[in-house]
Amino acid sequence: MAAVSRRSVELPAADDLDRARLQQLGYKQELKRGLSLLSNFAFSFSIISVLAGVTTTYNTGLRYGGPVSMTLGWLVVAAFNSCVAMSMAEICSAYPTSGGLYYWSAKLAGKDWAPLSSWVTGWFNIVGQWACTASVDFSLAQFVQVIVLLSTGGANGGGYMASKYVVLAIYSVILILHGLINSLSIHWLSWFGQLGAFWNVAGVFVLTILVPAVAKERASMEFMFTHCNTDNGVGIHDKVYVLAVGLLTSQYSLLGYDTSAHMSEETKNADWSGPMGIVTSVALSSVIGWVYLVALTSVVTNIPYLLDPSNDAGGNAMAQALYTTFHVRFGSGVGGIVCLAIMAVAIFLCGTASVTSNSRMGYAFSRDGAMPFSQVWYRVNKQEVPFNVVWLSVSVAFVMALTSLGSQVAFQAMVSITTLGMYIAYALPIFFRVTTARKSFVPGPFHLGRFGVAVGWVAVGWVALVTVLFCLPVAYPVAEDNFNYTPVAVGGVLLLSLGSWVLHARFWFQGPITNVDV
Repeated sequence: MAAVSRRSVELPAADDLDRARLQQLGYKQELKRGLSLLSNFAFSFSIISVLAGVTTTYNTGLRYGGPVSMTLGWLVVAAFNSCVAMSMAEICSAYPTSGGLYYWSAKLAGKDWAPLSSWVTGWFNIVGQWACTASVDFSLAQFVQVIVLLSTGGANGGGYMASKYVVLAIYSVILILHGLINSLSIHWLSWFGQLGAFWNVAGVFVLTILVPAVAKERASMEFMFTHCNTDNGVGIHDKVYVLAVGLLTSQYSLLGYDTSAHMSEETKNADWSGPMGIVTSVALSSVIGWVYLVALTSVVTNIPYLLDPSNDAGGNAMAQALYTTFHVRFGSGVGGIVCLAIMAVAIFLCGTASVTSNSRMGYAFSRDGAMPFSQVWYRVNKQEVPFNVVWLSVSVAFVMALTSLGSQVAFQAMVSITTLGMYIAYALPIFFRVTTARKSFVPGPFHLGRFGVAVGWVAVGWVALVTVLFCLPVAYPVAEDNFNYTPVAVGGVLLLSLGSWVLHARFWFQGPITNVDV
C-alpha cells in the first residue's frame, strides 16, 4: 500500500491542514483536535515516567549487575533507544494517525505484505499496551502495600502486610480511577498529561537533591560506576550475563513514547508536533532518568540487605534504602515514606497516560475492523472521547492481573509482553522503512535526511538484540518458580496473531480502511 501523495487530494482552507492531511491518509476527523506540542510531549513523557519505571524495576537492576548495570547500562540503552525514537518520529511525521505503528507498517511493507504486517504489528502493539497498563497499575498496588507496611511499623515491627487479594482490590480501585479520568474530555486529559510531566521533573529534582543530602553514608563514585553485583542469589555469576539481564530496568523505563503518535489525531500541527513529542520526551527522560538513578544509587551501600525479603520493606530495595536513610539521620523513616508517596503519584499519573494511549490505539484498530466487535469499540461520546474502548482497556488489564492470584511467575510472564511486545511493534515499521520502503518513503516535515536508513538499521538491530537477551534464563538451575516465561508470552502473541491471520483474518482484513473519499 503505497503512501498517498500529499497532492492527490484538494486541500481545504490553509487553517485546517491537519484535517486535510488526515483525509489524505484516509480518515475523517472524529476526535477533538485540541492538543498542543507541549501537551503531546507531556503524554509521552508521563507514560515513560522515569520515576515510575526506575522505581518499580530497581530490584531487577540491583540484583542483576547492581550499580554499574544501572548507571552505565542506562547510558547504553539511552543511546540505542534514541535511534528507535528518531526513526519512529520520522515515520510519525509522514503518517500522523492514531493507529500509529500498525498503520505505518501497512503503508511501508508494500501492497502484498501490507495486511499481514499491519495485523501483526497492531496486535503486538495493543497487547503490549494492555500489558503495560496492567504492569504499571499492579506495580502501584504493590507499592502502596509497601508504603502501608512501612507506615504501620514495617515487616519486623508488626506492620500490616496485605494479602494478594487486598493487593488485587487496591489494583481494581486504581484501574477504575484511571477509567473515570480517561472518560473525561481531552481538555482534562491534557491537564493530567501536563501534571504528569511536571510531577516527573519536579519529583526527580527534589529527590536527587534531598536523598543524597540526607544520607549519612553514601556510596563512592567508584562503587556506583564500576561495582558489578554477582552475589544475586539466582545462581548467575558471569558478569557479562548479569549485566545484559540488568538492562531490563533501563529498557522498561524508556518505553511508551508511541503515545505521541496515538494522540496525533488530537494534536494540532500533528506532522511536526507528534514526532517532536516522541523525540523530546525520550531525550529529556534519558537525561533526568540517569540523574535520578545516580542519586538513588548513591545511598545503596548494602545490596544483600536491601534485597533481603526479611527487611522492613519486605525486600523492596528502593523503599528500604529510603526508609533506612531517613531513619539513620532523623530517628524516623517518615521522610522516606514521603519520598515513596512522591513516587507513587508519578506511577499513578503514568498509569493514567497508559490508559489514554491504549484507548486511542484500540479506537484506531477497531476503526479499521481489526478487533472483535469493532463496531462497539469504534465509537466516541458527546465529548469526542472513545468511551467504550477506554473501559475495554481497563477490563483487559484487570483480567491480565488475575494471573497473580495463581502465580507471581505467571503474572510476570504476562507483563513481560510490555517491554518486548511493544519494542517489537516499534521495530516492525522501522524495518519496513529501511527495506521495502527504502526508496519509496516520502518523509514529512521531520526527517533524518540521508541518515534515516542508517539510524533505522541501528534501531532494528538493537531491538533484535534485546529480544534475545530478555528471553535468556534469569536463574540457574532453571526451575518452575524461576523459569523465564518471556519467550513463551511473546511467542504466544506471535502464534495467536499469525494463527488468527491464517484461519480467519486473511480473508477479510486488508489493512487500514479508508472512511473518506480520497
